[in-house]
Amino acid sequence: MRTASRFLIVIIFLGVVLGGIFGYKFYQFGQMQEQMSQPQPPAQISAVEAQNEAWTPAIKAVGSVEAINGIRVANEVPGVIEAINFESGDVVKQGDVLIRIDAAIDEAALRTRRAEAQLAEQEFKRVSDLLPKRAVSQSQYDEAKANFDAARARVNEAEAQLSKKIIRAPFDGTLGIRMVDQGEYIATGTPIVEINMLDPIYIDYTLSEKNLPNVATGYPVVATVAAVPEQDFEGSVSAINTSVNPETRTVRVRATLSNPDNLLRPGMFATVLTQQPEDNEVVTVPRTAISYNTYGDFVFVIEENDDGNLVVNRRTVTTGETRNTRVAVLSGLEAGETVVEKGLLRLRAGQKVAIQDEEPKQGASE
Repeated sequence: MRTASRFLIVIIFLGVVLGGIFGYKFYQFGQMQEQMSQPQPPAQISAVEAQNEAWTPAIKAVGSVEAINGIRVANEVPGVIEAINFESGDVVKQGDVLIRIDAAIDEAALRTRRAEAQLAEQEFKRVSDLLPKRAVSQSQYDEAKANFDAARARVNEAEAQLSKKIIRAPFDGTLGIRMVDQGEYIATGTPIVEINMLDPIYIDYTLSEKNLPNVATGYPVVATVAAVPEQDFEGSVSAINTSVNPETRTVRVRATLSNPDNLLRPGMFATVLTQQPEDNEVVTVPRTAISYNTYGDFVFVIEENDDGNLVVNRRTVTTGETRNTRVAVLSGLEAGETVVEKGLLRLRAGQKVAIQDEEPKQGASE
């Protein structure tokens, strides 16, 4: 009997404890439901107005900077370098002497050829004077003349051989790093120094064959390079290849750009915009206002609901070219509509919002 009483007391105690726990949890759940049923405060956002801007249509491509004239100067004949008349990085004019190769043997050979030519000339003059007097035959005259002509040709040959011992700048340009040393023996074709004509300069790039109708000689070109990203280099299309590459279906285009400060160097990677002659009106918004998605790009448009509150609605848009911080919207958005500029990930369609700024930010034309 006593055992049953104790068992009953334990059950009553456990019932009171568990009841208290469940009651407290029920109270908490009720509080949470009450809080959730209360209207959420509007999300604080930054807004911007879609704008009409005049953009020059442009075809974007990548290319490589090329010198108008650029070679590695090399020698035609072997020999030992006697003198070097330049320093790495020098600016030279066409015809400036770069190096001299030891030419003692060639100079001696030239003196011999000139002496032979002088003797042949004297013999030819003597025979020429005697021919009218019939003191020599016509064949002797012809032979003397041939010997004189051959002697002069040998002189010219020796002079040409000697001139190859002097290496000159083939055109105006800027020299690179010297690749030979004083007293070095250089075989035929040894690279001596690189020389490039840097102003003006070319940029070669390729365009898809579908863009051929939209590019022509004389169209303006704007290029940028990683070395000086803050500067635009302007020029124009100077040549378009006459054939399309059958493997890539692209055409090679060449633009000529001014490069007075030599900031563009051959071999640089360049981003090129080939511009059209006329501007187009496009609707633009900041890049941060676009949510890029595999199922389509969209923006959150800020509108006023029936209660007079600001809400956001998700709208799919078609985007076009991007320039600096602005994106062209081809369809889905009209100029003057206000969109969310930042913080798109924490928004949902129909959510109430409050604009932080009194006036929507106006995107500056780029």
